[in-house]
Amino acid sequence: MKIAVLGGGNGSFAAAGDFALSGHEVRLWRRDADQAAAHRAAGSRILVKDHNGRHDIELALVTTDIAEAASGAELILCPAPAFAQPDIARLLAPHLEEGQVVFLPPATLGSMIFAHAARNAGNRAKVSFAETGTLPWLTRKHGPFEVAITIRAKRLPVGVFPLDQAPRALEVIGRAFPGVIEPCGDALSGALMNAGPIIHPPLIVMNAGPIDHFDRWDIHKEGTQGSIRRVTDALDAERIAVREALGYNAPHFPLAHHYAKDGEIWMYGRGSHDRLTDSGDWRERIVLTEHRYMREDLRLGLSLLVSVGDLARVATPLARAFLAIGGAICGEDFTRGGRTLEALGLDRLGMAELQELLRKGFV
Repeated sequence: MKIAVLGGGNGSFAAAGDFALSGHEVRLWRRDADQAAAHRAAGSRILVKDHNGRHDIELALVTTDIAEAASGAELILCPAPAFAQPDIARLLAPHLEEGQVVFLPPATLGSMIFAHAARNAGNRAKVSFAETGTLPWLTRKHGPFEVAITIRAKRLPVGVFPLDQAPRALEVIGRAFPGVIEPCGDALSGALMNAGPIIHPPLIVMNAGPIDHFDRWDIHKEGTQGSIRRVTDALDAERIAVREALGYNAPHFPLAHHYAKDGEIWMYGRGSHDRLTDSGDWRERIVLTEHRYMREDLRLGLSLLVSVGDLARVATPLARAFLAIGGAICGEDFTRGGRTLEALGLDRLGMAELQELLRKGFV
């Protein structure tokens, strides 16, 4: 099928290359004109490296014109960081077409940002927005047109906005990710499956000293010690308590399963943590005040968890603590603003009204 991929980062390159490898017609939208021109001059190709070897893949299109990329696409995939969503949503909104599905893996309730943008642009096309709990690939770029895929997701819990359009949306997404998609309800349920705000804030905050000291640091290897794991599990318990208070059913995909040697299979399958650290791709230079683990997962992801926890009357003390400490590290007040229900324009809705909006969409 025709798929548009938005962005030029790790996830976008993995998506574009992997979809093209599976036989789909892929258009890649890149914001940077010079990078897009260089990519076209290189034949609009991506070299995908995985456990099966090296695959030299040609994309149907590389463009800076988001309308050209999205035109006629059944699926529009945007794996960009949550802090990039408002700008991309505004650019895409006027060009969305009837029946299209916009998939945000993951999104921190970015579905609402894209839906709001379409509404504000006066676009009344019937479009579905969906999000899941993690990026479908553990991946890193190895060059300007080269990407390494360490692991492909085995299970992706997906929430859809509006929920009434879920059957169509899940069918389209399922053709791009055969045998992987698991419905988990509405978009807020999908947002509360996001693993990033659970795994990354403890890693980047509790490793702040060595991150500042060493030029390169693998927080998933040297930084994932028993003490940090216990904090991660406690933070995840807050997420699951919020989900349960909102009436969302199991499976909740607890992050502990990511590390487990047996039991329930997590999103990336068995042994994914060891394969991630063995790859060496996550040994990197980390600037604490700029890294997306801080700017996306902590500031935006945990502010959403706290805000929704307040609505559900569930205490989230660890999430609040990480917001306070992360803000202190960055010299900002992360306890204000962020990706809250207020910032999304949803704070005046009661529980029943929010659930109705999530099910039916904007009337």
